[in-house]
Amino acid sequence: MSALIQYPPQAAYGRALPKNKLYEHSGAGSRLRALFVAQVEQIVWQYKLAPETINLPASTDVPEIQIFTLHLKTPELDAQVLRCIDGAVPFPIVFELVWGDRRRVSAAWKRPATADATRWQASDHFTSPWLPADATREPLPVAVSLAGLYEALLRRLVPLQGREGEPLAALIDRAAQVRAKEREVAHAARKLERERQFNRRVEANAVLRQLRAELAQLTS
Repeated sequence: MSALIQYPPQAAYGRALPKNKLYEHSGAGSRLRALFVAQVEQIVWQYKLAPETINLPASTDVPEIQIFTLHLKTPELDAQVLRCIDGAVPFPIVFELVWGDRRRVSAAWKRPATADATRWQASDHFTSPWLPADATREPLPVAVSLAGLYEALLRRLVPLQGREGEPLAALIDRAAQVRAKEREVAHAARKLERERQFNRRVEANAVLRQLRAELAQLTS
């Protein structure tokens, strides 16, 4: 299943967004501004998925879905850049990242904050592998609401198989736990590799086995 979607032509927006407006609105510091300049060539507000463009009802959590295309200067994009744009735009966003003849898709699960509905909170971003720019695009997922469509788009990006009946919030939370556990496993593996004393190697190996078992349980 490809993360690249064939968005309907009636939803096309096609407006270039000034980079400086985005990072100024978010109060970005000099380091983040430098990342925008070094890594991003152009930002285009490509599509606007809304009740008036695709005839799906909105909700408080998902009033619209914006599709932004970022033309990159480098194949790597610092996660702070996407977080900055998400912070400046009060709508769910799906990003298409373009570098040379390749594309990838990235999005965070974004929703109004529980304590203050005027503010938005977001998960870490989930990003697809690079694909050829001319790769076949999938049809827009079938949905009865913008919220359902947003969930379908996000589930394509989360690198975990959803469990039967698992809500999106639980899947996103499990994905965050997997990322954290993978870091623990990598740290434990490095510690084992450096250890030379036999009894400490035995202890470190036991810890690593336990962490790997916990990771397997999270990903099963």
